[in-house]
Amino acid sequence: LRLVHLDLKGAAPRVSYLEQLFPLLSQLGASGVLVEYEDMFPFQGELETLRSPYAYSEEDVERIQQLAELNQLEVVPLVQTFGHAEFILKHEKFQHLREVERFPNSFNPHAPGTLPLLRNLLAQVMEKHGRSSWIHIGADEVFHLGEGADSRAWMSRTKGDVGAMYLQHVKEVASAVAAPGRRALMRRAEGPGTPGSPGHAHRPAAGPFLAKYAESGFSSVWFASAFKGTTGPAQAWPPLGHHLQNQLSWLKVVEAMPRFAPLRLQGIVLTGWQRYDHYAVLCELLPVGIPSLAVCLQTLANGERRRGCPGPVPLPPPAHRVPCLAGGFTEATKRKVLDVLGFHSIQLEQSTCEGNGAFPGAQIYRLVEQVNGHLKESVAKVLEEESAVKGWFSPYHRKRRFGNPRNLESFGSRLLKLHEDWQSVERSLRAHLASVYFPDAVDEWLEENVSPYLEPLRELLRDYR
Repeated sequence: LRLVHLDLKGAAPRVSYLEQLFPLLSQLGASGVLVEYEDMFPFQGELETLRSPYAYSEEDVERIQQLAELNQLEVVPLVQTFGHAEFILKHEKFQHLREVERFPNSFNPHAPGTLPLLRNLLAQVMEKHGRSSWIHIGADEVFHLGEGADSRAWMSRTKGDVGAMYLQHVKEVASAVAAPGRRALMRRAEGPGTPGSPGHAHRPAAGPFLAKYAESGFSSVWFASAFKGTTGPAQAWPPLGHHLQNQLSWLKVVEAMPRFAPLRLQGIVLTGWQRYDHYAVLCELLPVGIPSLAVCLQTLANGERRRGCPGPVPLPPPAHRVPCLAGGFTEATKRKVLDVLGFHSIQLEQSTCEGNGAFPGAQIYRLVEQVNGHLKESVAKVLEEESAVKGWFSPYHRKRRFGNPRNLESFGSRLLKLHEDWQSVERSLRAHLASVYFPDAVDEWLEENVSPYLEPLRELLRDYR
């Protein structure tokens, strides 16, 4: 299974965009989507306060699953049940369930209200995903676990440690989702550079962990690679070569899997974080990440074909396996990516694609490329390098409202043209973003990525006029 992670805690796309996106995911080799709803789920009752003003409706959630079925994609919902709980614990109503009072990151597993709340969360999500054979319960990065008064008292009383406390809570949560035909997934980040860590870029030292899981009786394991959202909390443009290397590294781990039989690989999740946490700024937008996603998916799919791996069914005994060969990003793979996305070339190290693009959100990809590559530099050139501006229209001149018209006119036309050009890009970008995203995401992205550079230009223009 190759699941594409849709992180909805920031810039959640409209369902109309998913309608265009899902056929592309299927064409590129995805077999499912991992949907991390957070505040975009239509929670009811006492949980209604968790809903974003733009949360999906019940009809939207059903439509997403129908679209997935039409495109042979499995839907796996993700509900955070331990760490990454800011979207819940930020609310005054649920503050008392925090592990540490001043931090909204993690649940206190000993608070009387924690498990009832989580059971309610899970029940509502599972009720709307009756077709799903998997549910993901999160459980990674439980920051500050063991630091709360209740946890310290528990460890003192039971002589237990943080590991035992963690395991007890996860087992309680897993029992709440257990049902015939449904299995639980969880994400265990062991630390930087190891399986599941969002910061990893190269092949992790997976052997000791795989051996531990095999010895502990696990029958299958998942890996988590990344196609965007791991190289910086304010990253606007995904580094293609970096993410390709991540997939190639995981394919080497896949190649080594026969050593850990009977443990088998169940699937890979291509993570695509939209925020590092609920409070962080937006990182690479989904349309901007699609070329990276295409490269990553096709690399994994090609590696799978070269291995002769039968996918999610159990692998045959080691002696009968086809040798595992990491297919990688071959010329044929590259050609398919270019054909599907509507580009004529791709430069991995420069993280650029040539051509107009013919995928959902290609206009956003091109406009963000302009902003990311040229806006800051072009404005800085006027404000900091233009000699006429520095010499005859300095902050001193502007504050006292005087200057020589002859010298002002020497740069005025260039100033007006620069502003007009970027204003046109901003208008076009706003319109295209609004076709994919809700108003809050449009405003946030522009305010974070465009306004910091256009506002100083506009102030200069106002003073010039």
